[in-house]
Amino acid sequence: MIKIAVDGMGGDFAPEPIVKATIEALKKFSDVEITLFGDENKMKPFLINHDRLKIVHTEHFLPMGVKDPVFEYRNNKEHSMFKAMQYVADGNASAIVTAGPTQAVVVGGQLILKKMNKMRRAAIAPIIPSFDGKGRILLDSGANVDLKAEHLVDLAIYAQIVAKEVLNRPNPTVALINIGDEEGKGRELDREAYNLLKANDNINFFGNLETKEVFVTPADVLITDGFTGNIVMKTMEGTAKGLGMVLEREIKSSLRSKIGYLFMKKALKNFKKSLDASEIGGALVIGLNHTLIKAHGSSNSYAFFNAIRQAKDMVEKDVIKIVDQILNKEA
Repeated sequence: MIKIAVDGMGGDFAPEPIVKATIEALKKFSDVEITLFGDENKMKPFLINHDRLKIVHTEHFLPMGVKDPVFEYRNNKEHSMFKAMQYVADGNASAIVTAGPTQAVVVGGQLILKKMNKMRRAAIAPIIPSFDGKGRILLDSGANVDLKAEHLVDLAIYAQIVAKEVLNRPNPTVALINIGDEEGKGRELDREAYNLLKANDNINFFGNLETKEVFVTPADVLITDGFTGNIVMKTMEGTAKGLGMVLEREIKSSLRSKIGYLFMKKALKNFKKSLDASEIGGALVIGLNHTLIKAHGSSNSYAFFNAIRQAKDMVEKDVIKIVDQILNKEA
């Protein structure tokens, strides 16, 4: 049985979409047991009795705008996210899914779940939309503003295994985001990382990748520091939103456009779906001793269900054990 802890109170619209996603996951996956952490009185309207569902009640939860998650952890470990993490750290479950504030997720992950022995950094790795609809792993997207080249190598090894085992890519490749695709481009960090990635036998290195190619590249893993990765991710999100606004404006601009929309409705729906990260799941916080999935704060029940599915896949494929074995061989 795969045991997953779910933070029922994290996110902009909690607890309704989270509880509904939890129930859907229990119906869909017969080998999953979920422990839900949160205010039982607030979750009760959406709950059902289920033999593989446990509730751990707490009235405390972290607001999305929390300023100092370290202070919150030191002064109140009863917050639903922290309790769920501790439950996993104590060996009661193998993974946690939360839509809580990103900074608190990273802080809690490192303080409670802790980094793997051979991982020198933890990173946020969302799966971003791609032209072929399969998605690409982008990391780091914000956990570390500054990273060393050797840190990028560790993260690349981990992400490549996720691409193979969870995303089912038979021979995944790793690309280094840079200002040009030629060898020798970029900052000192980028040049050093290029050489280390190219020389590592455990990494199938694609080479440098310019950001204009992010959506269409055949590479499966896109790696960079947290500052650059966060800009790439938010630029993609903003561009997708902007394209949607432009399309809506043009459709409403004339009767001819409105009629044309009726014929293009299915194609436009597929277009929107191809840019929707909720189709894939949440962001994986990699480098920790246990699986931690950070769903988007505005996740609906469908997106959160996919985040739970993602956690299930990580545990089922024993990704952390595989990474640990490879890093121990390199040491």
